[in-house]
Amino acid sequence: MPIISYLTTIRFDFGAIAGLADDIAACGMTNPLLVTDAGVVRTGIAARILALMPRGQDTPVFDGTPSNPTEEATDLAVAIFKAKGCDGIVALGGGSPMDLAKAAALLATHDGVLRDYAFIYGGAPKITAKIAPVIAIPTTAGTGSEVGRGAVMSFRDGRKLTVISPLLLPKRAICDPELTMGLPPLLTAATGMDALTHGIECFISNVENPPAGAIALECAYLASRALEAAVTDGSNRKARSDMMMASMMGAMAFQKGLGAVHALAHTLGGLKEVSLHHGTLNAVLLPAALRFNAGIRVAEYARLAHAMAVPEGQSLDRFIEALNQRIGMPPNLRAMGVKREWLASVAELAMQDHCTQTNARTPNVADYHAMLEEAF
Repeated sequence: MPIISYLTTIRFDFGAIAGLADDIAACGMTNPLLVTDAGVVRTGIAARILALMPRGQDTPVFDGTPSNPTEEATDLAVAIFKAKGCDGIVALGGGSPMDLAKAAALLATHDGVLRDYAFIYGGAPKITAKIAPVIAIPTTAGTGSEVGRGAVMSFRDGRKLTVISPLLLPKRAICDPELTMGLPPLLTAATGMDALTHGIECFISNVENPPAGAIALECAYLASRALEAAVTDGSNRKARSDMMMASMMGAMAFQKGLGAVHALAHTLGGLKEVSLHHGTLNAVLLPAALRFNAGIRVAEYARLAHAMAVPEGQSLDRFIEALNQRIGMPPNLRAMGVKREWLASVAELAMQDHCTQTNARTPNVADYHAMLEEAF
């Protein structure tokens, strides 16, 4: 059984951002860098956060985070961090700014390049406590990166790899559901399907970790009930709060490991030919992966079906397909711009993703190709 650890300090409530100044002080920051993206800046949320920071509007800002965080963008953030003499990072946004902030906090304090710290290349032991402190403030309910120990990054060679270490956990997380109230329906749906997929994949993974499993099951319970309500009525405060809680809990369950959906989504998300949203990929890939894993996870599927209020006689994969349709997810990968000629190489590369190791049933390249064809 793996080591069980939930060590991050979290504020969770409507209006929780009011505690930001206290958290910055608790982390010993006096000149933090704000890492965000242009979309968050346009909403006005970044301005609200800047008003709560020690230097106010004079705070150094990096707002160039792309939709899939890249090694190149990380280098730009690190350059600002060093030029402005920053001593920590406040990450504001969805999973992309939060993951980029973790990578920047690492490279600002460690030698070498990001590839040196990739998990599959044995990089985790190289990460030390010298890493700059990070405070994470999510503005979407999906990745749960605010309580995650990894950063999923697109590298210069086109591969999408993960940097993982308990030391990458943000020192503080501020989960304020009010920040998600303005999310448009399709973004609510896509990020919400990311959270739901986290709960499902962690619950059925091949790793034995009962506390993480219980959290994963509760994530699936909350997300399956709240997601459609949040998409239909973005002002529904309970639905927004439940989705942010589900998102946070899904990432808390990462210690149990993810699976085939994420191995494929990470690889597809690294394609340079097209920009693909991670949560949307999860939604489209999930039914095929559920069918692949069904035969050896019968008891777990039954528990999920009960927790998620799946109608009697409906399979879990069909439930997800119906939910995807109702909330406006694309019908398949083809509709997202994926080309069939890419599938073979995606299947090959997905075998090298760390999530393959914790999938409920061990896949091979042919299995991955078959899942991609189903989702195509």
